[in-house]
Amino acid sequence: MMEIRLTKASPKEMKPKPVPGVELGFGRTFTDHIFLMDYQKGKGWKNPRIEPYHPLSLDPGALVLHYGQEVFEGLKAYRWPNGEICLFRARMNFERMNRSARRLCMPELDVDFVLEALRQLIRLEKDWVPTTPGASLYIRPNMIATEAALGVQVSKKFLFYIMLGPVGAYYPQGFNPVDIYVTEKFIRAARGGLGEAKTLANYAASLLAGEEAHELGYTQVLWLDAIERKYAEEVGTSNIFFYISDELITPPLDGTILPGITRDSVLHISRRWEMKVFERRISLDEVISALESGKLKEIFASGTAAVISPVGKLAYHGKTYVINNGKVGPLAQKLYDHIMGIQYGKIKDPYGWMERVA
Repeated sequence: MMEIRLTKASPKEMKPKPVPGVELGFGRTFTDHIFLMDYQKGKGWKNPRIEPYHPLSLDPGALVLHYGQEVFEGLKAYRWPNGEICLFRARMNFERMNRSARRLCMPELDVDFVLEALRQLIRLEKDWVPTTPGASLYIRPNMIATEAALGVQVSKKFLFYIMLGPVGAYYPQGFNPVDIYVTEKFIRAARGGLGEAKTLANYAASLLAGEEAHELGYTQVLWLDAIERKYAEEVGTSNIFFYISDELITPPLDGTILPGITRDSVLHISRRWEMKVFERRISLDEVISALESGKLKEIFASGTAAVISPVGKLAYHGKTYVINNGKVGPLAQKLYDHIMGIQYGKIKDPYGWMERVA
């Protein structure tokens, strides 16, 4: 295993740490250090290092800037009541990153090595992990193509890095119902495309629809399938679940949606609770019919950033439908409490998902 070179930030480079109780927001503050590693075709990964946080230097011709070879991940570290710092299912994130990398013709990572690099980085930055309830340390691994060349081609050089930042709630309203706009005008991904890869192109494709939804007063967009424009796929930053009668339903992983780690956790937990769980296509007509007949109990989204996001309103075909009287449903609440309880060390982890790193 390669040795990771450490260069510590000087006192002048150090930033103020989070103040307990002060609202952190999401994704606006970054820690003092960053992990980086370079790749060159034929030589593999090299020069792993932890350095003071700094801007990246890229040639204007770097292929990532022109043809979008980039994949990333998002995960968190949590401070437990006893002061320990733990990760939640981190291996799954890097395994998913490798699947995304394969789809973008990018080199795979040694999962064990990058996990150890992440542990070392978190131990160095342990004072950045918030103590405020519900806050955490967000982790963003990223890989970009750095070879300078024009003309569509696969890069021979790449940069992998991990940046950290303390975060609070993803949505300003916290754990409260969000309003979702179903877009029929735009599509996010089709089968055979990049829908199942966590790459910048997927998020770029969602921006215009997201802005239009925000202008109409909605928090997120629910995407439909690209062919028939009738089947639910995923929310902009999350997977989606429908609780109808006594069945929990979520769209299948058929190549167009991201295989979320929190999605997998919800499925695992729900099956352990002996619920009826189905991964199948579900049309918005079926959802609205279930709502009108009283069978639709809840809709909620799942993702790393917000964990569980109950849906209070759904806009579709020019109509706005209120879900569960606009309130948090009991299943969403139970799942949220259970997952957050495990992540923050307040309840026993029966699944072996948490790893202590500091």
